[in-house]
Formats: sequence, structure tokens, C-alpha cells
Amino acid sequence: MKKIKGRMDESILVCVYYGPNGERLIKRGCKIASMLDCPLYILTIDPKGYDDLDAEKSDYIDRWKQLAEEHNAEEFILKENEKRPVTKVIAEVAREKHITQIVLGQTAQSRWEQITKGSIVNTLLREIPFIDLHIISVARALKDHEGHFEKGCRAYLQNTADGYRLSFNHTKDVDFEGIFFKEIGTDFNNGIFKFMIDKKTLQVHVTEDLVTEPEKLTDAINEHKECQ
Repeated sequence: MKKIKGRMDESILVCVYYGPNGERLIKRGCKIASMLDCPLYILTIDPKGYDDLDAEKSDYIDRWKQLAEEHNAEEFILKENEKRPVTKVIAEVAREKHITQIVLGQTAQSRWEQITKGSIVNTLLREIPFIDLHIISVARALKDHEGHFEKGCRAYLQNTADGYRLSFNHTKDVDFEGIFFKEIGTDFNNGIFKFMIDKKTLQVHVTEDLVTEPEKLTDAINEHKECQ
């Protein structure tokens, strides 16, 4: 039996998408809901049906459902086979559940119509003007590697004759933008480059400025083309 919330005038909605930041967003939403002693809802949206999702995406959803139960969330909401713009779906759920605060991740920017340019924020504010939006930034850290890498910095990958090469200068020729985590104690640019493409967060190893796993980039590019 769920505990009756003390404040029903406030209600939190956490919007999550596939990737490592989803769990972090849920925990942030749980913290806000706990402080306010109010209901918490968790929402994810997918244009495909649950039965059509691959194992990785299914695992994310199962984990989010588990977190929802652990934190006594009112409901985990999966909007599947959804063809409408995500802003329409979020606004609809917000009205149905009487939401007053929404938690979004900055990692959703490339997937959900570039939130940093304000498109989603402005659209949501027009759709549901009296709701507070919490935009949670990307964690500049690597899970399970704490202490082995320096703090991440903005970097780029460019496809050259030698392969994908790391750069710290943005030019029109760059192929990927992301965060580079340099290994501690090395004079060379050895480490991990973390970036996003479509609905995935990927990371590749870099040795002396060159990506040592080019097949990951090739697979990501091919998948991106298939989705277009």
C-alpha cells in the first residue's frame, strides 16, 4: 500500500529517454518529490511498441520500472507507438496527472528537438505555461572509471586519412562532438571520447589522438542513416 502524499498541490513528472542519464534524472525527480512530499510520475516515449524494442532498450525500461517501485512513484508511464511530437505527449500527460514540475535531461537535446536551442522548452511553456521545468545537465563523469580519468572537456572527432582523429578545435569538418576524458598520468591524448548520436550515448577509446574502435563509429553512422 502506497503512502499517502502530504502535498497534492504539487506533482513531479520525470521525462526519461534511453541512455545512462535516465537513472540520474529519476533519482533527481525522486529527491524533489521527497522534499515536497508529493506524487512522482516517470514518463518515457517511443515511436515503437514495447515488443519491438531491442534488448538494451527493454533493459532500460525494466530498470526504470524498478526504480519507480523502489521510490514509491505513483506510476511509470510508457507511451509506445507514439507518432506525435514529444512535446504534445508530455503536455497531455502533464494535464492528465496535474503536473506542476517537469524534470528533463540536457542529454535529450539531440533526440528531442535540440532542447538547448529552446525549441522544446518554449513549446512546453506555450502548451503548459504554469509548469516549472528543471533542465538537468549532462554528468561530466564516467561511471565505473572514477579516479582513472581527468575531468572531461569538450572535444571533437574528424574523419581523416589515418582514421578518426581527436581535436579540441571546432571546425566545419568535424564529424562528432562530445566529451573527452583523458587518462591520468599520460602525456598523450589517451582516454575515452563520449558522444551522442540519435538515441544512444556511445564511447570509444582514443590512443594518441586516434580512435581505436572505428567500427563503433561506422555502426553508429549506418544506423543513423537507416533512421533518417
